[in-house]
Amino acid sequence: MAMVKSGFAQLLVGVLFLSGSAIVPTVVKAQDSGAAIRLAVESSQRSAKSQARDVYRHPAETLNFFGLRPNMTVVELWPGGGWFTEILAPILADKGKLIVTNFDPNSPDKNTAAGAKRFNDKLTANPKVFSKVQVATIDPPSQLRLGPDGSADMVLTFRNIHNWVSAGYEAQIYKAAFNVLKSGGILGVEEHRAAASVTDGVKSADNGYMPEAYVIQKIEAAGFKLLSKSEINANPKDTKNYKGGVWTLPPTLTLGQEDRGKYLLIGESDRMTLKFVKP
Repeated sequence: MAMVKSGFAQLLVGVLFLSGSAIVPTVVKAQDSGAAIRLAVESSQRSAKSQARDVYRHPAETLNFFGLRPNMTVVELWPGGGWFTEILAPILADKGKLIVTNFDPNSPDKNTAAGAKRFNDKLTANPKVFSKVQVATIDPPSQLRLGPDGSADMVLTFRNIHNWVSAGYEAQIYKAAFNVLKSGGILGVEEHRAAASVTDGVKSADNGYMPEAYVIQKIEAAGFKLLSKSEINANPKDTKNYKGGVWTLPPTLTLGQEDRGKYLLIGESDRMTLKFVKP
């Protein structure tokens, strides 16, 4: 075990050890939530590629804004490649619980199955970080149960809503999130933000950008109440008018070498960061 001091916070970092066949995951302990989040973000367990995105995604500031605490039960929706999962897992490993959604790796859809397998492989390849992470297998819109009703303190989603809108099941996901949360539970949302003049959320989703007012209206229609907004993930350089949609920008850079330098200078998308509560 290694003990370090930073200001008034004493931070304790668990390290991997083996006892028979048992694997104890890396955990982050601290006297306050902000210190625990900061330590996880700065951890050497994260790859250099992941850390390079911090300048655009502001993970410590975002998780602090949502009110993440190490003793929470947290559900991460559609974790993608697990960028935020790498940060959440060690924070919650000791006193909390992290549940992530994934599709069935045996799905008849080859793309779905391949993506699900990649994420499962990521979890199993690094038990030091992910051994306590639980997976909720989903098959939307028919199977979206995230856990027992009223069992979670927080549900998080990062840059997923446009996909849900395009697929036609955003309302079902918000309902599932509402059901799994306790009264007073938090839904934290980060999403690519459309220009203020855009109002048609369904059409805009094709470009990966969502109107902020549309997102708020749909989530509140599911029973949530907006608590606060943050400009943590705003990017005024994002003009939102690219022929390849939001995927023109980093990290996807879907246009390849075409104007690559221009898009690298813009950086990642302008994003809304919203905090809702279940009454």
